[in-house]
Amino acid sequence: MGRRQFIVVSAIAFSLVITGSTFAQGQQAPRFRGGGGRSGPRHNEIRGPGRERFFQLSPEERQAFQRNAERWLKMSPEQQKILREREMQRRRQMKMEADAALRQSGLRLDQNARDQFEARYLQERRRIERELRQEVESKRQQQLPQLNERLRSEFQSHQGSPPASVSPPASPKK
Repeated sequence: MGRRQFIVVSAIAFSLVITGSTFAQGQQAPRFRGGGGRSGPRHNEIRGPGRERFFQLSPEERQAFQRNAERWLKMSPEQQKILREREMQRRRQMKMEADAALRQSGLRLDQNARDQFEARYLQERRRIERELRQEVESKRQQQLPQLNERLRSEFQSHQGSPPASVSPPASPKK
């Protein structure tokens, strides 16, 4: 893989991690310098506005970054193109929603303040969506044991004898 392609892939993967599996809104991706024949950037070669954000990531977020970068590298050019198009569409949609929120607010702002309003809207929107995803995942985790037990008892009647790994429920002792 060429150096230029690696830079593009790294930048896209980085922005995916920064925004919780979506691309960063209005943020520049980090840039990497050459590594003297090495296949990847060295730790201290991350430059630009994304540098501080990258180093502020938790270990879990850095791992997610690495997984996303690896997934991106395994994608075909067609799949990458589809994801880029989806991301461009998502950005257009978010911009339209930020513009609608500004219109609904009744504020009349100069361009600088409009840009700040849009950036804050997008930042808060990502925070809300992240919290909602966490809430849904939490509820899912709470309900899965009940689902598993219900399905286990429902399908236990469909089998001749219980598998060796699953013991039948103990009968209450009197």
